[in-house]
Amino acid sequence: MAENQHDQDQAVQEVLGKTEEFIQGNRKSLSIIVGALVIAVGGYLFYQKVYVAGKEREAQAVLFHAEQYFKNDSLKLAINGDGNNPGLVEIASDYAVSPSGNLAKYYLGMAYLKNKEYDNAIEALKSYDANDHMTGSLAMGAIGDAYLELNNTDEALSYYEKASKEHPNNFTTPIMLMKRGIALENKGDYKEAVKVYETLRKDYPSSTEGTQADKYIARANAMAGE
Repeated sequence: MAENQHDQDQAVQEVLGKTEEFIQGNRKSLSIIVGALVIAVGGYLFYQKVYVAGKEREAQAVLFHAEQYFKNDSLKLAINGDGNNPGLVEIASDYAVSPSGNLAKYYLGMAYLKNKEYDNAIEALKSYDANDHMTGSLAMGAIGDAYLELNNTDEALSYYEKASKEHPNNFTTPIMLMKRGIALENKGDYKEAVKVYETLRKDYPSSTEGTQADKYIARANAMAGE
């Protein structure tokens, strides 16, 4: 045992010795590497704490006006601005690094959807990086709505499915399941629509959509000839 311990101690000393030799022989290179890391970390902290934080303060101030136009259905003013205050297009572009600039993309996509600019809605909503479960699901559902308006039912169904599986909850999930069921009916796939409505009835019976599931199941079965 003593001999084994001696061998281990000797091995450790050899490793420490070689490490010290390496440091001594590469001191200049290591100093450069450490310096570069310090600069990189400092630059990242400056970017996050100063630049992004500053952009966020600016974005919050200008987004307020666009939000009010959006809520009042003044869609063109919300999208393009009023001449004094920037619209969602400009905010989403100029403040993209900030959380409010990102949120502007969500509002922009929804405004385009309401304004029947479906391709623009899809582009804006796909660029939105959802930080919460609700808007993430709603954004995907809205993309599905835009595709449905463009008569691309398959893409619409794909996004409705994604939206229904995006952090399942009692608010957005029943809505997305209902949208998917209706889209399947429009496509003529009544049997699959029935399955969706049955999931809605089983998993979300107390939701507005869940309470209507029986009616939609009966209709889809009738259309399927069953």
